[in-house]
Amino acid sequence: MIDEISGEIAGLKSATLQINGEYAYGWCKHEGGVHRFVRVSPFDANAKRHTSFVSVQVYPSFESNNPSLKDIDINTGDLKVETMRAQGAGGQHVNKTESAIRITHVPTGIVVACQMERSQHRNREVAMQMLRAKIYERHVRAQALAKANQHASLGDMGWGAQIRTYVMQPYQMIKDLRTGYERGDVQNVLDGDLMG
Repeated sequence: MIDEISGEIAGLKSATLQINGEYAYGWCKHEGGVHRFVRVSPFDANAKRHTSFVSVQVYPSFESNNPSLKDIDINTGDLKVETMRAQGAGGQHVNKTESAIRITHVPTGIVVACQMERSQHRNREVAMQMLRAKIYERHVRAQALAKANQHASLGDMGWGAQIRTYVMQPYQMIKDLRTGYERGDVQNVLDGDLMG
């Protein structure tokens, strides 16, 4: 458990878990949504049934999926490299040598160009650094968009929005409202047996 906020009387108001392991996100991603719990509250002296709603959000671990700028590996087969004469000041060297570089990353369509150095080799290094930065920035934006879309898809926390209902009293049943699948061993599921 990475973070938790206790409830005012008992239990948890909020908890943040990190689940690691092979295919952890693949196993957990379908648990995201609103879960409805029906139970007899231990805090109700009249022993009446109460309904609670729990919002579950599942995200891939950005730390493990987020390469640093230096870790971005670019396949040279995905690049279109063009050399040209540089523009602007620089005298005869600029006019006679093709020291400027333009690199296109074909899969993404990102284009970078560099002509600030006198050496084609150095311009290529600078252009590749720029390309890595642009690919990294695109990766970060895509992750932020995916996170925002997932958060927006949660909808309201209330009646009709739930993906699964857990009934603990007077009978035991779990019903996945997306698939219609039902099972009766609520405690096993709450203890982690999601497969049944």
